Amino acid sequence: MNVDQAVSSDTQLVRLLQMGVVLEEVVEARASKHYESLVAGDDPDPDPSIAELLAEAGEESAEHRRRLEGLIERLDADTVPFDRIAGLVEERYSKAPPGSFDDVLYDQLHGEESAYKFYDDLIAAIEDSEAAFDVDRELLLSTLAEIRDEEAEGVRDVTELMSGEP
Repeated sequence: MNVDQAVSSDTQLVRLLQMGVVLEEVVEARASKHYESLVAGDDPDPDPSIAELLAEAGEESAEHRRRLEGLIERLDADTVPFDRIAGLVEERYSKAPPGSFDDVLYDQLHGEESAYKFYDDLIAAIEDSEAAFDVDRELLLSTLAEIRDEEAEGVRDVTELMSGEP
């Protein structure tokens, strides 16, 4: 599945939205894992701003997943098995395995940037399409743009925390 080409059918759109769901699950799971290791770790005084960022990232990913699932429900198309979609996400957007970054913030930044790039590519692919979908195009694009913008905000938040800015 290539997000760089125009979306031409409801089936293709559903598959891409499913990829978004899986991507959000990956980001949520990684943030949750890092949060748990941070609060249960050896550091007696973990940085509360990092813990807060990770908790918020997990909540945001769960909300994004619910919104994407709502769009999928509006489409009358066959879905693709979860394991196949998970493989596509892993291949395209999750090249770095958990723990491959120097620290939690680099890993979180990678997840936020990957999600932002996915939604940006998906919006462009929908905008390049002349296909009619079984979901309102404006609703679809506005939902995806809001999610993309929240991912961009997440990138900024992580970057500010990494640089020590308020």
